[in-house]
Amino acid sequence: MTGKTKKITIVDYGVGNLRSLIRAFEHFDADVIISEDPNELAKSAAIVLPGDGTFKAGIEGLKVRGLTGTVKDFAASKRPILGICLGAQILMSVGFEFGNYKGLNLIPGRVVKFPNVREKIPQIGWNKLIQPKRRRWDNTLLAGVKPASFVYFIHSYIMEPKNKKDILAYSIYGELTFASVVSNGSIYGCQFHPEKSGETGLAMIKNFINLAIK
Repeated sequence: MTGKTKKITIVDYGVGNLRSLIRAFEHFDADVIISEDPNELAKSAAIVLPGDGTFKAGIEGLKVRGLTGTVKDFAASKRPILGICLGAQILMSVGFEFGNYKGLNLIPGRVVKFPNVREKIPQIGWNKLIQPKRRRWDNTLLAGVKPASFVYFIHSYIMEPKNKKDILAYSIYGELTFASVVSNGSIYGCQFHPEKSGETGLAMIKNFINLAIK
């Protein structure tokens, strides 16, 4: 990444451990910062919404920092956005975790609790990424990732996109097939943690950096 200076901002909105994530970006010498300053976000080449916790905490964390409109404006500019775990879920229209809360509505759909899958909830551990039929991964967050690669999940809620075309990858837990990567234009959401997913996750981080510096 030598010579590439377009900045990527990891958004600090009060949820999640950001240090392992920033280390993943620094592994590729990316120009990356952590910030909750709307001005820093607005002038970035790409932003990342990380997060662990509840849907309500994520949305309120953005609101109290005055970042909701900034993120939506950023999405409208067609610059890349990556949501991770909770950060992916709040990209959706609505979440039903301990209530009913409006999301950013950048990818139409909802976030619901895992149904009865005869498996331990939350799902904690490694699971496969499956490529949907007629959905190519070239020039996306998953470029070069092999189907059936393993990534690391920690979650009790799942994303249900309104449009199946917004599912870039899915995974299976128990009897349930669920969206594990969603995308809408330059907006991506991963239900898992790329920064905890070994070489496969690092490949996604590198792909996102490349999308940012185009």
